[in-house]
Amino acid sequence: MPLRAINSGLSPALPTAPPASGGVTARLTEEAALIPLRSERLRLDMLCEEGALLAQGAPVARMRDHPEVALVAPMAARLARVRLGPGRQLIELLFFHEPEAGRHVFEVAAARHGDAAAIRVLMQQAGLWRLLRSRPFGRMPAVAESPAAIFVMAADTRPHAPDPVAMLEGRGESFSRGLAALGRLTGGPVFLCQPRGPALAGPGAVEGRLRILRCGNRHPQGLAGFRIHHEHPATPEAPVWELHAEDVADLGALLETGSLPGLRSVSVTGEALTETRLLRCQPGANLRGLCQGAVVPGWHQVLSGSALDGHEATWLGLRDRQVTVQDSHRGSPRSHWFSNALRRAARPLPVIPTAALEQAFGTALPAMALIRALSSGDDESFTRLGGLSLLEEDLALADYVTGATPRLSALLRAALDRIAAEEGL
Repeated sequence: MPLRAINSGLSPALPTAPPASGGVTARLTEEAALIPLRSERLRLDMLCEEGALLAQGAPVARMRDHPEVALVAPMAARLARVRLGPGRQLIELLFFHEPEAGRHVFEVAAARHGDAAAIRVLMQQAGLWRLLRSRPFGRMPAVAESPAAIFVMAADTRPHAPDPVAMLEGRGESFSRGLAALGRLTGGPVFLCQPRGPALAGPGAVEGRLRILRCGNRHPQGLAGFRIHHEHPATPEAPVWELHAEDVADLGALLETGSLPGLRSVSVTGEALTETRLLRCQPGANLRGLCQGAVVPGWHQVLSGSALDGHEATWLGLRDRQVTVQDSHRGSPRSHWFSNALRRAARPLPVIPTAALEQAFGTALPAMALIRALSSGDDESFTRLGGLSLLEEDLALADYVTGATPRLSALLRAALDRIAAEEGL
């Protein structure tokens, strides 16, 4: 897989099928599920029982540790199965599509008039709060947390990612309304990260606190971590939130209509497909349902997320907007004495400084210094170098470039978890 190195990023040449004709297509899979994130432990109190008929957006469960925050039905459906583990930890809530169940309507009058507390409560009740991500550590914000800044991501430079700007086409009023509401939750700046071109919102959209950041089209320029590090570094005392631009438009639509939009934009790409698709589907959609009829015969993996940072899954992840189908039947590389020796070493595959590695960090951070800090467990240096603004996805390109083990993204998560434990968070 060749790479074309340029200033401030790389263009990974990841293979995919030719695009399907017809543009964006709406597709609701017959099954969908709510599942925890890979690092998430959700203890739930159920609000309904198996077999209940639920309107799209209706609250299904509340977090036991944060009862203000609800999980909502991803579509008009029947709750088919509830799988909770020890301590009532969420494993899976499975839904079968039932179109006649309709859409749930929320009370939005106070939030519509700009009351910050009402906006916060509405987002928590409507399932939008879980879509927010707080840095450092990458968790859902605490219910009373106030961010020092908010980053709205209208750019995504992952290979074959759907264009966030295209997702907002025809939704300008909803996006502006959602952006203004989001600005009520912070006294700090709101950064709108977007591709080069006309601004997606005016400077007065957030009481004069909106700042436009234009991103290039090379990866990782369209990731939040490096933008946060450069513009407003995150600390435990001053957390920074991020939210996808399409979710901001959904918040605006919710304030206008009282109902939560039921579809999100997702690209279905990969080398094991006959065609690349751009779909509108429900959250938690069945991944094989999204790529049905387009998979070539043979063994393959279906990832929720991109080829760089996705993971094998059955259901679309909470924040994922890509599905990647790749060939899993690959021959083993030929053995070599040097690689065998490295695999027996304390660090099996070392990181070698290259220009590509610097570009994988977007030239925003000192790559080798940060990697040395991660490899040695030097959390003080890691923090000083700006690592607290990063999450695993921000180092996925560096993992791809180096092929090193253990993976840099795993070392990053271990460092963040140690620092969070030291902070008592």
